Amino acid sequence: MRYFDLHCDTVTECWEKDCRLAENSLQVDLRRTQGWEAYVQCYAVWLPDHLHGEAAFARFCAVADRFSQEIERNPEGMAQYPAFAAAEAFSGCQGILTVENAAALGGKVENLLEFVRRGVKLCTLTWNGENELGRGVRAPGSGGLTDFGRQAVQALEENGIFIDLSHASPELFWDAVRLARKPVFATHSNAQALCSHPRNLTASQFEAVRDSGGLVGLNLYTAFLNDDPARASVDDLLRHADYFLNQGGENTLAFGADWDGAPPEDFPIPGLEGLPELRERFGQEFGKTVAEKIFFENAASFFENHL
Repeated sequence: MRYFDLHCDTVTECWEKDCRLAENSLQVDLRRTQGWEAYVQCYAVWLPDHLHGEAAFARFCAVADRFSQEIERNPEGMAQYPAFAAAEAFSGCQGILTVENAAALGGKVENLLEFVRRGVKLCTLTWNGENELGRGVRAPGSGGLTDFGRQAVQALEENGIFIDLSHASPELFWDAVRLARKPVFATHSNAQALCSHPRNLTASQFEAVRDSGGLVGLNLYTAFLNDDPARASVDDLLRHADYFLNQGGENTLAFGADWDGAPPEDFPIPGLEGLPELRERFGQEFGKTVAEKIFFENAASFFENHL
């Protein structure tokens, strides 16, 4: 089993609940991946919308500290990417630090140096509300990137951190796409054509990410799978994957399951332990080659070629 996931909130939950990444009652822990050939997980430092300024930057530092501590506590269980030579870049178990909500900058571009020092590779510009960079998808009003947002996008890219447009308002999404000079991501968003939630991508948004050379991660949260979340199932996930594949997404599609971003009962599978069976379903539906691309190869190839 090889699995590369672009987004989870697990390390933030470990910090908030003071539990261990090695073994816990969350959707992600390392014991559940024993025997896997490769497991690479992007761990997001998530910030709620009410935090801004120094308080937001302090929270980023605290959760990033916890990520580093979990690496140190599990020297044989997980390494921080990039830990190996290029030829074996994604063997074993590795974690990649990301940011969900660039309010974590505290409104200061110079705080980006701390992102770089701690190894951040992806950064969403907003969460659902509004921050110093611009409007998230749930913020009232209109408007995209602020002047500071444009400055931040350029600085993030210059420092090797890719822009993640999950949670962006439509205006901010297109402002960022026009400004970006590197591939952009939507790490945990599905297809709006199949589920009308505003967090999902329109066809033109998916095409923009695809054409930039970036990645889109399939989200397992039921509210993004079906307009009636109570009826959401793995079949809905397969429908979203099929839709994106028919949009030319064979080399774009990955996973960003959003583990621990909502209660486990709001997912069609309980956690990492459900992935081997899900991998079989994808193989049956799309063939083993395409399934392996979605579960691992697309994301692994991107990071090997761009970082």
